[in-house]
This record gives sequence, C-alpha cells and structure tokens, in this order.
Amino acid sequence: MLVVESARPMSLPEAISAFVEDGMTVALEGFTHLIPYAAGHEIIRQGRHDLSLVRMTPDILYDQMIGAGCARKLTFSWGGNPGVGSLHRFRDAVERGWPAPLEIEEHAHAGMAAAYAAGAARMPFGLCRGYLGTDLMSVNPNIRLVTCPFTDEAIPAVPAINPDVAIIHAQKADRHGNVLIAGIVGVQKEAVMASRHAIVTVEEIVDDLGDTMNRLVLPHWILSAICLVPGGARPSYAHGYYARDNAAYLAWDSVAADRDRFIAWLGETIAPEAAAALETLA
Repeated sequence: MLVVESARPMSLPEAISAFVEDGMTVALEGFTHLIPYAAGHEIIRQGRHDLSLVRMTPDILYDQMIGAGCARKLTFSWGGNPGVGSLHRFRDAVERGWPAPLEIEEHAHAGMAAAYAAGAARMPFGLCRGYLGTDLMSVNPNIRLVTCPFTDEAIPAVPAINPDVAIIHAQKADRHGNVLIAGIVGVQKEAVMASRHAIVTVEEIVDDLGDTMNRLVLPHWILSAICLVPGGARPSYAHGYYARDNAAYLAWDSVAADRDRFIAWLGETIAPEAAAALETLA
C-alpha cells in the first residue's frame, strides 16, 4: 500500500536508517545516468543484509552490494559492467555462494517495466508479449500465461513489483520537496509510485525547478525523504552536472575479479567493518 507523505529533508544516513531494514525489498533505479551510488554505499556502510534487490539493469553498484553481503535475491533484466564485461561479485554469489547464496529472478527489460507499472497502478500483474519465443519462461516460474477475455490470446504475465523502498537520484528538488529528473528517464517514476517509501538523493535544492526539456517531476507527496548529496550518482553521470567516469568502470573489472582485492577496496573506500566480516569468509 502506498504511504502518502510529504517528503522530508534528511541526511542520507538518516534516511537509510529510517526506511531501509534488513529483509526488505529495495529498488535502486536509474537508467544509464542518475544511478544512486551514494545511497547504495550507505546501505553497505550501515550493514543491511538479507535484502531482495530489484533493478532493471544492475551494474557495478549492485555488484558492490552483492559482494558486501547485502543481498539474498536479485530481480533484474540485465546484469553486467556496461562496456566492460561481467559482474564478478554477482557471478561469485550465484556460482559459488560467496559471500552468501543469491537467488535470481530474470526478466526482460519490457517485463520489468510492465511489472513496475502494474505495481504503481496497484494491479496484480503486468503483461508483456515479448517473452513469447524466448527461453525466459522456462527458467522463471513467475512468468505465466493468462488468457485475454476478449480475444482468447495467451499473453505472458509478470507479478507486480511493489518494493518496500525505492531509491533514486535526481538533479534537483525544490524547497517544497518536489523532484526534477532531466535527460534519460528509465523506470524511476514507476518504481517510486510502486513503493511503500521513496528516498531521493539530489544534486541541489533550489527555489524553482525551472522548465527543463524532457523533464519528469515527482511531487513531494509521494516521496518519503529528500537528501542533498552532490555527486551522489558517481561514477555514473548526472545530465547537466558531471560526466560518466569511464575509468572507474574499467578499473572495477580487476577489483571485482579477485575476492581479496574486492575486500581491500571495500575496506578502503566504503565500509571497513563490512570488509573485516568478509575476511573471515574469503
């Protein structure tokens, strides 16, 4: 059930502490840019675990969260280090159960979008013809056929996605708590509207959101918390603010490929406590 509340200004640590609990279903969304890295790192820092993570295109942020032991399940439609290769921490969890076994539920992009849209509309499922002719239905029992009451056509259906918490990054919020997203838009709106709580990190807080082309405005009354976090999407980019750090994506491949190197990276850059716990498992 959607909790309608006016967005509150909070620090990122306060927002994660208030709204993200162990065992929850959490979606960190952003497509190509505006990926909420700072929020994901704060979840690692606060030691959250047993999370069911949802993301249309998990990239190195979820590789980091999975490697840090935050996740028990991943619902996704593509997983990789964009332009580089595999997600090694993701693969280690699936193939070898390190640092913990990871359940996966794989979808198509369109299927994930349909599931989020269904969740936002408070419908029980979404529809996606794109599954027909693929082998996804053979590996994902949550993709099922329903019969159209008008044409008798069998159409693939997916259960609605309704996260406990959605977390996104955006360019701006105004002082009332309304949020602007400009540039490429993924499923941020649908994820926020489908979720019980929503945290938004932003580059800046302004008096007026302005009239930006291709803008998406999320009203304050569907958001739980606004956190001022300049640079909160790095190493992805924020349209109009900073470019993608391609070197960071390239460098991640060798860091993630080795458990010991990953643990060292985690301890040096994000969470020494989490790294220390992983050392006992390596």
